Amino acid sequence: MIINTGGRTDTVNYYSEWLLKRFRDGVVYTRNPLFPNNVYKYILTPDLVDCIIFCSKNYEPILNRIHEITNKFNVFCHYTITAYEKDIEPNVPDINTSINTLIRLSKIVGKNRVAWRYDPILLTNKYTVERHLGTFNYMAERIAPYAAFCIFSFVEMYKKLEKNMPELIPFTNDDKIQILYGLGKTAKKYNLKIQTCAASEDYTQYGIENSGCITSKILAQSNNLNIKNIQHKGNRKNCRCLPSRDIGAYDTCPNGCKYCYANQNPEIAYKNIKFHNPNSPILIGNIDKTDNIIEAKQESFALPQRRLF
Repeated sequence: MIINTGGRTDTVNYYSEWLLKRFRDGVVYTRNPLFPNNVYKYILTPDLVDCIIFCSKNYEPILNRIHEITNKFNVFCHYTITAYEKDIEPNVPDINTSINTLIRLSKIVGKNRVAWRYDPILLTNKYTVERHLGTFNYMAERIAPYAAFCIFSFVEMYKKLEKNMPELIPFTNDDKIQILYGLGKTAKKYNLKIQTCAASEDYTQYGIENSGCITSKILAQSNNLNIKNIQHKGNRKNCRCLPSRDIGAYDTCPNGCKYCYANQNPEIAYKNIKFHNPNSPILIGNIDKTDNIIEAKQESFALPQRRLF
């Protein structure tokens, strides 16, 4: 199975001590978002966990100790660095700081285990098509030598964005074409593979691949993993990823990103983080007597490696 640590919250950034302890103890619990009293138990051992997926906007808190996990497990790291400043991402480090941290991460885990995420792309009066293309070029020149590929997506217009981001400007078809052409051209310039995330459209004419963020091919290239022939159906519409299990919790990320789909609003996240106990086996709060503990079904996706004697 594949464990995801960053789909619901930025665990690496804000809960790194808890995360390291979970892998040290070899067990973690997570609540079902729809039925909170149903708590799933996962055993964190290399024979049951094929790969650990990190996704964060700041790896600085875990850099000096990430080897505690990478020495035992296969890993793949998604690093999100966008064009936005504090008005959109209030608690995220600035671009240059983030790039420097990505470079350090890449030198620790290896270029093939790092993907740069430039997503979501959104438009406002400040963040125009031209600004995106200029910033992407600046970032790509520095990041390309240290990342296996780049992933981007256009913002999804969730209903809560109407409240959280009234400044959003809808994309026109020409806007998208300019961005796609520019991203593809810049990626080619720096020999950087670029792909979409959960897109229904085909952008291959712009030099942009249609793929999943975590696929059999990616795990083979990054960790030399040979995965069984299983369906890449992901966790949402148009997702082309291998199935994974997230050990985080929604409404717990203090990054405060206005476009975030995992938080209802930042105030709820700031409230919930107060209930975090680094020594608890579950991210927020503790296991209650009324909780229904479910032993998660854990099956390896990896095929046995052939050995030559």
